[in-house]
Amino acid sequence: MAAGAAFRQQAQTVLIGIVGVGLFLVLHLPLPFLFGPMMASLVAALMGVRLAGLGQISVAARSVLGVAIGASVTPALVAQLPSMLASVAIIPLYIAAIGLVGVPFFRRFCGFDLVTAFYAAMPGGAADMTVFAGEAGANIRQVSLVHVTRLLVIMIVGPLVLVWLYGVELTHPVGQPAAQIPWTELVVMALAAIVGWKAAARIGLFGAAILGPLIVAAGLSLAGVLHMRPPREALLAAQFLIGIGIGTSYVGVTLRELRETVAGGAIFVLILAVLAGAVTEFVTLTGLAPPVEGFLAFMPGGQAEMSMLALIAGADLGFVVAHHIARVILVLTGAPILFALIRRRRP
Repeated sequence: MAAGAAFRQQAQTVLIGIVGVGLFLVLHLPLPFLFGPMMASLVAALMGVRLAGLGQISVAARSVLGVAIGASVTPALVAQLPSMLASVAIIPLYIAAIGLVGVPFFRRFCGFDLVTAFYAAMPGGAADMTVFAGEAGANIRQVSLVHVTRLLVIMIVGPLVLVWLYGVELTHPVGQPAAQIPWTELVVMALAAIVGWKAAARIGLFGAAILGPLIVAAGLSLAGVLHMRPPREALLAAQFLIGIGIGTSYVGVTLRELRETVAGGAIFVLILAVLAGAVTEFVTLTGLAPPVEGFLAFMPGGQAEMSMLALIAGADLGFVVAHHIARVILVLTGAPILFALIRRRRP
């Protein structure tokens, strides 16, 4: 019975997402396969509709992005890596600035305890920060809602900034139709996604669903075996599932949580936008990055979401992803150590 109820909720969630896509297509709104399901499932969740995530199917969508990113790693891109080091070196200072602003903000304006405020402020992956927060004794619900809100606001504000400030057309084709891709390439992509994901998960690599396929696909691309990105249909499906994932994260949220935690998280993202804008301006004026790539590289979103936005914007995917991987690695390795030092100095 429980399995049947869960299936019905998942089917209902997919149907609501499809309705969202349809509305966005009819109204000619941007990014219908991403924003349509995201906004439709968000509204439904806030109205109390019982939605359910799609589990491993959603995780598999991230492996498609991993292959897309890995296929973009070419010898020409590798040759450009040394030129990225200067902008990557800014990331530790950027993370420190976010923490110095974020922890006091959540302590004073949201009333979070120190542990919860620390992990709510850290710009890592939502799932990873929630796990670390739970192990450290934080309020997991508050940390989770803050990070989901961060992704939601960034995925709304980011495209608007790209269009209005940078003049980017968000109509760049994300890939060729499957019918135009040789079947051998499709088989190689599928194997890269499955083998990379499962192998990375087996060894406990963070972000296994993205990084595992990324590493395998990059190796195949550099070896001259893989020559194309995943088909358009697969990448549109990935957009759809990512949008649903963000929206359904608000299932069960209360008015008090909306008023306190979610509102606080949204305000914090606007503060992050100012910091990201300042860093983007610096790397642009100093010639360390082109404007669009600099903006996307320092937007504190998730790997999957920023990768998808870079694909849609036609940006240099390798440059953007390199910076986000560096940020996530620094946060995941440094956050527990830094928090241990803070707690030791302030019991």
